[in-house]
Amino acid sequence: MFHFDLSSIKDQIRDKEELTYKADFWNDTDTAQKIMQDIKRLNNEVKRYEDLVSEIEEVEIMLQLMEEVESYEDYKEISSALEELEKKADKYKLSTLLNGEYDSNNAILSLHSGAGGLEAQDWAEMLFRMYRRWAESKGYEVIVLDLQADTEGGIKSVTLSVKGYNAYGYLKCEKGVHRLVRISPFDSSGKRHTSFASVDVFPELDDDIDIEINEKDLKIDTYRSSGAGGQHVNTTDSAIRITHIPTGIVVQCQSERSQHSNRETAMKMLKAKLIQLKEEEKKEKIEDLQGNYSQIAWGSQIRSYVFHPYSMVKDHRTNVEVGDTQRVMDGDIDIFIDEYLKQAALK
Repeated sequence: MFHFDLSSIKDQIRDKEELTYKADFWNDTDTAQKIMQDIKRLNNEVKRYEDLVSEIEEVEIMLQLMEEVESYEDYKEISSALEELEKKADKYKLSTLLNGEYDSNNAILSLHSGAGGLEAQDWAEMLFRMYRRWAESKGYEVIVLDLQADTEGGIKSVTLSVKGYNAYGYLKCEKGVHRLVRISPFDSSGKRHTSFASVDVFPELDDDIDIEINEKDLKIDTYRSSGAGGQHVNTTDSAIRITHIPTGIVVQCQSERSQHSNRETAMKMLKAKLIQLKEEEKKEKIEDLQGNYSQIAWGSQIRSYVFHPYSMVKDHRTNVEVGDTQRVMDGDIDIFIDEYLKQAALK
């Protein structure tokens, strides 16, 4: 349902700006910076809304003028303006649907290749590229937290931090199993192969969100950083893997040089997954969660990417189809996300 309370947002801006006037505002730098970021974000929301209203008013004036002076050129101009305005209005309306508790947060996205060896690992790497392209087109920052590559090719798993406003709200639509059908470049017989990869998405939580986790429930392992290389990968055992024994949830991080930093990031990831799982199972406490954490069940794919015998990407939840598979693999997945949000809002 479309909802935008301009007066409420302006009240939030005023309340937060009043905090900045206090003499001790910058004593807590982290809190102060968060408040300043909130003010900037809220001001951007107001500006986006007011800019859209201004464009609507301009088109209304153009329509009025066109009634007085009929011209084919004027008709083409107004038609083009209306088409562009409709697209902007639809995008804006969709953004208002992201009103969940964590929708505005950064996102943590994890990809895991399914059974099938090199073919499945190549598919996971293709999806990795697709999501990076999508995030970059939105102006989001992408940080690789953990990458498990294979010496033969492709990746076994990768975990990304996608930083930007509403990153989680959009990417949560991508959680599920993604299926690829194609002629495998790794099969000399030219047979058609079906490969699977799972996508898991959860919100990156603020530091002020605190939940109780019993240290006795954690199994913490260190291992040597590997993956994409770069300045953060070194030859020490700085990478961290944390297993939450009661649920079987496993998180790992190797993006930083220090073991301490990787542990901090991994703990934030674990907390986010536990909170998400707690809400999904409607439990009151983290300690009530038991049993194996089933990240995603194979066979319940949300989307199929068919490269052969025809070209098509179909979302099985919304029935949206796109014939240009290359465009989708280059990161153009908004049509799937947008339709999922629209249909979810009607439920």
